[in-house]
Amino acid sequence: MLPRVAAPKYSDPLSRSARKDFTRTNLLQAALTLMGDGRSFTSLGLREIAREAGVVPTAFYRHFRNTDELGLVLVEEVGITLRRLLREARKMDVAPRDMLRRSVSVYQQYVKLNRLQFMFISSERSGGSRILRLAIRNDVTHFTNEMAQDFRMRGLYAQLPTASLQMVCGMLVMAMLAAATDILDLPPDQPLLESEMLENFIQQLKIILFGATCWNDALSKSNAAKQTSEPSTANCHDGLLTQIDHAA
Repeated sequence: MLPRVAAPKYSDPLSRSARKDFTRTNLLQAALTLMGDGRSFTSLGLREIAREAGVVPTAFYRHFRNTDELGLVLVEEVGITLRRLLREARKMDVAPRDMLRRSVSVYQQYVKLNRLQFMFISSERSGGSRILRLAIRNDVTHFTNEMAQDFRMRGLYAQLPTASLQMVCGMLVMAMLAAATDILDLPPDQPLLESEMLENFIQQLKIILFGATCWNDALSKSNAAKQTSEPSTANCHDGLLTQIDHAA
């Protein structure tokens, strides 16, 4: 969450810069607060955002040209912070089999701590502002490509063509976005319900990764069979193998 910043003391030699950061942060938080009451972003007016932030409307223009630009900053900040947190989670010294659960835990905590931001993202993915829809879509693509690059660096799914690996990662990211609304809608003080929801989320991700593993193994065996002129002995279903061959 973007915390309200305490007003700086004007006697501070850095007070001009501090006041600028203070106003900008409070304008962003004001928009989130108004949307937290069930409002859509496109229904927000510049003047009411300024009023909620405790500044005059003209102060808004010192930071943003219009409300869409403010929304773009919100999209960017959520994406940058989330990608950084998940990168850090993947770098932690945990067993590979525990990496998925660790990443899900980090994601869950980030969603819960940034409730208003994810309410904004979830709402505006299909909201009335085309500019914000495109920005969120671009951020999802950025997230997907970064995940695919990370898989490549780790030597995972090496047989999958880049486009296919990006498709797998896109499915993972879309599952994460869908889970965000489930996390936000959880009633408070329901640990069993929360645990059940998280296990369901983890199983969804495992199914996607299992499919990717099967696809990768089938391609590997198919390529080996072509090199040795021997029939493939892939243990995936023949129908799936046929689809993989066509996709490749």
